Amino acid sequence: MTDKNKEILRAVKFTLFSISAGLIEMGSFTALDLLTHWNYWPKYLIALILSVIWNFTLNRKFTFKSANNVPVAMVKVALYYCAFTPLSTLLGNWLADGLGWNEYLVTVINMCLNFVTEFLFDKYVVFRGSIDTNDIAKKEEKNSLS
Repeated sequence: MTDKNKEILRAVKFTLFSISAGLIEMGSFTALDLLTHWNYWPKYLIALILSVIWNFTLNRKFTFKSANNVPVAMVKVALYYCAFTPLSTLLGNWLADGLGWNEYLVTVINMCLNFVTEFLFDKYVVFRGSIDTNDIAKKEEKNSLS
């Protein structure tokens, strides 16, 4: 497989896992919306955390196929979310509670921003130098040489 095809496949996998994480985020947001009378921000924050855990786990193993140190990778992702979470929470709260935008539309906007920026951060920061180093990647490489 060419490097270009590998990167296209990587982007497709990231997209599919992000969609699944988005379903988790939207599902948990909806459940909290229906079951509580909370403001936007706690519902969004809880839903975001659940989706991040899911997305990190799948993308590390199957998209980036990284054998890097899990705690180090998690700290890097946490640093990304130290910036993204407050900014997206404030933006979302301002749009939803301040301007009266639909909370679901605001959540989708935040999810799209997250999708693009996290892919770039994962590829060029979190997994840089460790892409295609886990057992799955080694097995695929071995099979392609056979």
